Amino acid sequence: MTHTSRKQNNTTAESDDLPGPIQVLRHAREQLSELTGLAAESVSSFERTEDGWELEVEVLELARVPDTMSLLATYAVSLDPGGELTTYRRVRRYERGRADPHRTGG
Repeated sequence: MTHTSRKQNNTTAESDDLPGPIQVLRHAREQLSELTGLAAESVSSFERTEDGWELEVEVLELARVPDTMSLLATYAVSLDPGGELTTYRRVRRYERGRADPHRTGG
């Protein structure tokens, strides 16, 4: 790689100024929490796409005692390439102490 091409690559990366995965995940959790008023506990999956990012975020919807009876939800979240939330929707709701049913063949 020549000095010129390295400089062009650096200029492109700097001009894009797009956040990395860690920044995107942190910001997505903050944005979802602010919009829903619910505590985002973790990101269970994420993927960079042509349009930005797709995530699944686990959210505490209802705290109960004991904690294993608390209600959690999985939210599908879409973000633009800069990490700004564009859409979200709840795709699953479950008790913290419950595992997904075992599926055969996969």
